[in-house]
Amino acid sequence: MAAIIDAVKSTIAENFEGPTEVKVLEIHISEFQDGTRLGCCFSFSTSMFHHLGNEGYQFALSQTLDLTEKVAVITGGSEGIGYGCSHTFISNNISKIFILSLSQEVVNGALDSISQEMGPEAARKGTWLKCNMGDWKAVAKVAKQITDQTDRIDIMVSNAAGGIMTYQLTDYGVDRHRAVNHMGHVILNSHLMPIMKMTAEKRNMVRIVTIGSNAHQATPSDCKFASLDELNQDRGSNGQYGRAKLAVMLYCKYLAKHLTSKHPKILANSVHPGFVDTKMSREDIHESYPLGCYAMRVGLAPFKKDQFEGCLSAVFAAVKTEKSGQYICPPAILEQGSKLFQDDELAGALITLTKQVVKDKMRHDSVKKGCPFEFLLQRVDHQLKDFV
Repeated sequence: MAAIIDAVKSTIAENFEGPTEVKVLEIHISEFQDGTRLGCCFSFSTSMFHHLGNEGYQFALSQTLDLTEKVAVITGGSEGIGYGCSHTFISNNISKIFILSLSQEVVNGALDSISQEMGPEAARKGTWLKCNMGDWKAVAKVAKQITDQTDRIDIMVSNAAGGIMTYQLTDYGVDRHRAVNHMGHVILNSHLMPIMKMTAEKRNMVRIVTIGSNAHQATPSDCKFASLDELNQDRGSNGQYGRAKLAVMLYCKYLAKHLTSKHPKILANSVHPGFVDTKMSREDIHESYPLGCYAMRVGLAPFKKDQFEGCLSAVFAAVKTEKSGQYICPPAILEQGSKLFQDDELAGALITLTKQVVKDKMRHDSVKKGCPFEFLLQRVDHQLKDFV
């Protein structure tokens, strides 16, 4: 029974937040036996749920280390979880932060808010670059803009994402969930990898963070990452979103195995942010669930985390963890993830497929222009120089 209570407490701590004025958490456990069946039921009132987790895995934004001289890159860094990260990095003296997003209006509002709170000099640390992660040519160009403006990258947060949405294909003919959440970030990281390696070689710790989700458990059980045809099957909004989140998490596991082993100062970890009050959970969800989304937007609103509560695990992975290949849940709880996430062979299949798809779709745009993806010039199963 103690294990059940601990599991309940961890789940609540990882996913929810409640109004601070409610201070009592009540878990009522009822046991009953019906032959060999043992069941339990529980109820709770909201509280400062993050304090429920194991004391060994606590983290607060106030524990963020001083980031003087460090440089960060964050996709989707102007709102929601991404803004929580950007705000935290700037408030802890980061030297420069590249914020990649779609809307200049949104990023201007974010930087104006930082300017009012911390001063104009703090806001000037943020450099906005317009970037659609589903437009792979644009991603490569933005990467070049970054490398032209800095000689180091200490923190890379892959946060931008397509949320739970209906089946769509990009102009490249690839499922939009995967094209944006996973492949666009692989392309960006690959172009930035030489600078991250140089940063690490100067005895600096480099941390790569991808925003995963416990929704990766919704990945169809027959997922093999065997072909583009498989990826482009319509498996429903939740299935496709879960599969995309599984991909970004497996990518970090792959980096931990093949990159950190050679460059121990480069760490790669994925995180689950919890149930956060973002544009995705308020507005974008309507596209997939026009009616059902109201329960999420209105009924669950009191339980959602704000952007600063939602960025806790990402900030922990970006500034504090000393290990690679982890799946970190709020505030700093290590979880095993699903069986598919634990499958190293599936991670390998994912990377092989990612290389093949990018090779096929970007050959004319990238190979002829000196893209650093060596696999575009070699057999698909070869390691590429700046992929890991």
